[in-house]
Amino acid sequence: MVAWWHAWLSDSPRPTAASRAASRAAAAVGRHALAADVLLAVVAAAGTVPQLYYHATHSERQFGALVLFSALLVVPLCWRRRFPVTTFAFAAAVALAHWLAGVRPAADLALLIYLYTVASRCPTRVAVVAGGVVEVGALLTAVRWPEIGLWAGTGSWTGTLVLLSGPVVAVLLLGVSVRYRRGALDALAERAARLERERDQQAIIAAAAERTRIAREMHDVVAHSLSVMVTLSEGAARKQAAEPQRAGEAMRQVAVTGRQALAEMRRLLGVLHTEQPLDDRHPQPGLAQLDDLLDQVRSTGLTVTSAVTDLPTDLPPGAELTVYRIVQEALTNTLKHASGAHRVSVTITGGPGAVTVEVHDDGPLAAGRRPGIGDGLDGDGAFGVGRPVVGRGLAGMRERAAVYGGEVSAGPDPRGGWRVRARLALPIDAVAR
Repeated sequence: MVAWWHAWLSDSPRPTAASRAASRAAAAVGRHALAADVLLAVVAAAGTVPQLYYHATHSERQFGALVLFSALLVVPLCWRRRFPVTTFAFAAAVALAHWLAGVRPAADLALLIYLYTVASRCPTRVAVVAGGVVEVGALLTAVRWPEIGLWAGTGSWTGTLVLLSGPVVAVLLLGVSVRYRRGALDALAERAARLERERDQQAIIAAAAERTRIAREMHDVVAHSLSVMVTLSEGAARKQAAEPQRAGEAMRQVAVTGRQALAEMRRLLGVLHTEQPLDDRHPQPGLAQLDDLLDQVRSTGLTVTSAVTDLPTDLPPGAELTVYRIVQEALTNTLKHASGAHRVSVTITGGPGAVTVEVHDDGPLAAGRRPGIGDGLDGDGAFGVGRPVVGRGLAGMRERAAVYGGEVSAGPDPRGGWRVRARLALPIDAVAR
């Protein structure tokens, strides 16, 4: 009850079933504009049927003219979006012609549709001119047929003019406001797209600058360390026979320098992936450790099923690691963002020159479940309970898959839930086995 009260007081938009249906209808009309305009022309033609039927039975003299002018006013509605000014001008000319002929077709109301189309799609100055043309037509109609206003309580031409001018002004203002609103929405969409492009460009520039800096530091570290190690090794080789003690000291220094260089390289490479200190080193996992990973997920209460079929017997260790990490990240995404998930299925299938990995859960599509969202895992494969966890979500999976010429997709599954699918291309020697 409290939540409903706060939502009612809030200024934020609250989508309803009616608003969602209206949005879907507007989108459908936008996709099929010509069909919608043809339907509008049919509806407008149907509105003239009572008048035509009356004159067909009571006044055959005007029946043919009414049919002709009604058709000329209604049929161009099919092309009103594509040629707004042209169809409006044509309809205005037809209206003038039937005024001169002394015929009053009910299809004259279509002029309001043409006016709205011009006002909603053309500059304001064009809309004002079109509104002026329709207003002149209203004046001519009021002067020639003042009795039109009798049903509204006025028999004078001035009262009839006021009666006819109201819809003209309302339609003109409505069209102009719709055009300005559409322009504002287009401007916001363009601005959002531009900001997104700028954000992506800034991220690319920052990543390139960081990689350049790290590459420069790695060059300095590796070049210096290798130079020291080569010099010490050459000296130890020359002194091995004459001064074995000094040769042994040199080789011990080579080992120390190599370990320092290796540690520095690990630190620099770690900056590319994480801002947290690296955990202790562990053997890289593979498919043999996949059952342990699934058992960790089962311990959270999820039902996990797995199927591994048709894999090469000697899959490269790097490919095994990539498959393991992709499954690991997908399962982490399920644990973090699919609070209502009950079942997860993991399928790994080998094929001609490729390995396909698919992880599917039955969790609801929460707001945070978007492609690329995922907290990731820590270095030793645990789920990071009670300690900081580092990961890059879908971007990390794509980078790993790209090493093997693969691709990764993630999103809602038509069958329900969330699906992560990756396809890796196997090296030729692995396929040959």
